[in-house]
Amino acid sequence: MIPPVAYRLPVRVYWEDTDAGGVVYHANYLRFLERARTEWLRALGVDQDAERQRSGRVFVVHHVDAHYLKPARLDDLLEVRVGVSEARSASVVFGQSIWRGDIELLRARIRVACVDTEHFRPQRLDPDLLQRLHAPTHTATRP
Repeated sequence: MIPPVAYRLPVRVYWEDTDAGGVVYHANYLRFLERARTEWLRALGVDQDAERQRSGRVFVVHHVDAHYLKPARLDDLLEVRVGVSEARSASVVFGQSIWRGDIELLRARIRVACVDTEHFRPQRLDPDLLQRLHAPTHTATRP
């Protein structure tokens, strides 16, 4: 099940994102998904580097399940969507998708864990952050 969209980030496809055929290289979709999650957190007032320095906690990708449905190509304007499927004490599962207009190109579930920077052991998420993850929809305006 796809969660409600909480954030949308426009992304333009550049040469550096494509293979020799002008199609987005499969690993670059993960970069687009990461960028949207990071920008959403920033829009919610979460500075990940400041949090790392303050608490010694960081987010790491624990699991990715991605379904590549259609290719994106050079110069496409994409919309990367983010929503929360599940939030536990030390991890969050994001439902994400990438669209070109009304065509869905990729659908993914990504589990992100909160860990300490010294031993990379699970750490509880800040309760305030958990509340902010359920904030109203945000849309970035720049590609």
